[in-house]
Amino acid sequence: MEEKAMVNDVLSSVKGSLNTYQTAIAETENAELRQTLQQIRNNDEAFQYEIFKVAQMKGYYKPAMQATPQEIIQVKNELQQ
Repeated sequence: MEEKAMVNDVLSSVKGSLNTYQTAIAETENAELRQTLQQIRNNDEAFQYEIFKVAQMKGYYKPAMQATPQEIIQVKNELQQ
């Protein structure tokens, strides 16, 4: 398996884990368990960002074009309504 495919696979796997942690956190009543899950999620988010930076640096990931200031204002206004 080539490096690009492995990096993308790791990013995809971590993204799935983050979604699972978020669901578990939202549905957990026990404060200690909730805090533990939040710590795990935070660590995975940091790991995901490090892998993302590697992927971007190597040209494996091309982010979408940046939004214009007008587009940002439009979305912000829509979300605040």
